[in-house]
Amino acid sequence: MTANITPSRLAALVKTRCQIFQTAYNPTSARTGAKYLRARLRGPSMVKYYLPVANIAELARTYRNAGLVDFAEAQRLKDVEDKKRRGKGAPPKAKDKGQSRRTARRR
Repeated sequence: MTANITPSRLAALVKTRCQIFQTAYNPTSARTGAKYLRARLRGPSMVKYYLPVANIAELARTYRNAGLVDFAEAQRLKDVEDKKRRGKGAPPKAKDKGQSRRTARRR
């Protein structure tokens, strides 16, 4: 004797099972991304894996009396100064809307 289970009773059974075991009830099998949301976060273990990098600029700011020099930053500032002297530097920033080159071009 085979018992025929109606689809509505089967759906009710699945819904009750989901409530008992605290799983998501998804009768349409829609993609929810639950697998990735349940997964353990990777960020903290990746941060622990790599050693912290010494930032020379930050150390120089923290310990001003130590005389630390960030040679890359010093070279960059020298290059900016040289470009300004040759007239190749960044243009001056507009103080208000009237000084903007964009508005002057539209006139």
